[in-house]
Amino acid sequence: MDIPSALGIFGTLLDLIRAAPQLVRLIRARKSFGVSVDTSGTTCAVSLGWMTYGLITHQPFVALASGFMASLFLVITIVALRLGRSAREFRIAPIWLIALTLATVFFGKIGLGLLLSISALISNVPQIRVAYREENLSGLSMGTWILTLSAGLVWFFYGLLQSDLTIIVSTLLQSTTSGIIIALKILKPTSRTVPKNEFIADQE
Repeated sequence: MDIPSALGIFGTLLDLIRAAPQLVRLIRARKSFGVSVDTSGTTCAVSLGWMTYGLITHQPFVALASGFMASLFLVITIVALRLGRSAREFRIAPIWLIALTLATVFFGKIGLGLLLSISALISNVPQIRVAYREENLSGLSMGTWILTLSAGLVWFFYGLLQSDLTIIVSTLLQSTTSGIIIALKILKPTSRTVPKNEFIADQE
């Protein structure tokens, strides 16, 4: 087995499990403080884009991991909405889904790859905003973001070995923004009880 294949398998495994801690936390804690549904919804759309990109470019590891991840983030979005997040938080997700679809239809691999290269930044900015503005992040899973950071680094080296600029840029942005979210989670209190209407980050 060559190094790119080994990294692809490892990256796939990380992507298959990275959303699980967040889903488990939501189900067990029955609260969604600090969770951005705009980020989870956008990540679902982006994952579908990566699945398409993997199929187009004949990279099965990318397609498999992304397809599974899309389904998990869809479930996370639905659960978070049922636990109190507002649909009014959706700002980027619907726009980016349309943009990715149009890019694929009209410009193929090049257009899709261009948008995917910045999609990690687009996806994670709402979560950074929520984590910065909300005081209680008890619903936000540290495990998911540590795994996201780790997966980003693995896929970054995979992209380097494959000379795939889309993967390189995207995973560099993924790792950077994940690191910011982890830092905010560490710095913010998680134990204080807040009323349900303190989900103010994207509802004002």
